[in-house]
Amino acid sequence: MPSPITIELNGEPRSLPAPLTVRELLELLALPAPRLAVELNRELLPRADFERRLADGDRLEIVTFVGGG
Repeated sequence: MPSPITIELNGEPRSLPAPLTVRELLELLALPAPRLAVELNRELLPRADFERRLADGDRLEIVTFVGGG
């Protein structure tokens, strides 16, 4: 069985099961993928790359867009 990975998520360390893709993480966190932006290791991650597997030590920032006026 693979060992868990530790990532930094919005500035907080998180231990997660491996293997895990960005998309799977968003599903695990119940975040609406169409309404957010993901930065992985200080680079904006295009939606097409959400199938990328996370690695131990990765740093993610997830921002949810909120509509309003």
